[in-house]
Amino acid sequence: MKILGIETSCDETGVAIYDEQQGLIANQLYSQIALHADYGGVVPELASRDHIRKTLPLIQQALQQANLTAQDIDGIAYTAGPGLVGALLVGTTIARSLAYAWNIPAIGVHHMEGHLLAPMLELPENRPQFPFVALLVSGGHTQLVQVEGVGRYQLLGESIDDAAGEAFDKTAKLLGLDYPGGAALSRLAGKSTAGRFLFPKPMTDRPGLDFSFSGLKTAAANTINQLIKQQGELSEQDKADIAHAFQISVVDTLAIKCKRALTQTGYNRLVIAGGVSANQQLRQGLQQLMQQLKGQVFYPAPQFCTDNGAMIAYVGFLRLKNGEQSDLAIEVKPRWSMTELASI
Repeated sequence: MKILGIETSCDETGVAIYDEQQGLIANQLYSQIALHADYGGVVPELASRDHIRKTLPLIQQALQQANLTAQDIDGIAYTAGPGLVGALLVGTTIARSLAYAWNIPAIGVHHMEGHLLAPMLELPENRPQFPFVALLVSGGHTQLVQVEGVGRYQLLGESIDDAAGEAFDKTAKLLGLDYPGGAALSRLAGKSTAGRFLFPKPMTDRPGLDFSFSGLKTAAANTINQLIKQQGELSEQDKADIAHAFQISVVDTLAIKCKRALTQTGYNRLVIAGGVSANQQLRQGLQQLMQQLKGQVFYPAPQFCTDNGAMIAYVGFLRLKNGEQSDLAIEVKPRWSMTELASI
């Protein structure tokens, strides 16, 4: 069974092919970072138009990479939500049209389920076993999820305002870093004088598993404004020290909440996925946590942390093999809870 996966939820066009016997046999990705950089963030209309230009050529490239033709594809998986409605419609329309033309089934996949199961693309010995707690951290989401199996998800906590990745990018912008600034902020933090600034760890002084990062961003903004008032401008060392304090606060906050979730569920396996899961400081912090708890932590490979077609193809394979498929309607869900998904 060979499944073509199409991801167009935001600012990356991903196309991949997953084979039941061989695993991932093609993976193509195009990033729109350069397109949106001048605007300091994603422009939905530009994102949609670029997906229109890139999706079909990437499908052709994926087929060539796998040495396949359209007749070899057994099903198509596409991101149906959550995400930008225009971007989602591009991928959905192309996927549904190809599935109709090729006379094969298609299925709409939940974007965050793709991230959650992305570690399953690793070699069998590096894949997590169910059940586990998943920390999903990206530009648009910060969630803790209790995972008992595919489609058996319980939301334990989520951000009530800015997601962690969004807070990284906004703070990076305050520091004058180019978009997207999360990775640049992390690199800058490595040049810091540790301990110069201390930022709060939001909502860790109260029970519960929800997150809030807007106040942390405000703390960074206040520190920046105070230094500019005193000195006239920020030095490179100032920027590095603020970046370090911000990153440590985010990592510590996420680790504290993960520990609570693991204690609440009684699980000893933690999965971290989403764009922010590539952050090395976060990986180190959670690795140390799980060593203390005598548990295990699992991550996707770096190329599967950000949006990609491979995770969509894999989830599509699981659900199509289970007998599920979507009807011919062109339907997307910009807002879509994972708790609505059917279990396998």
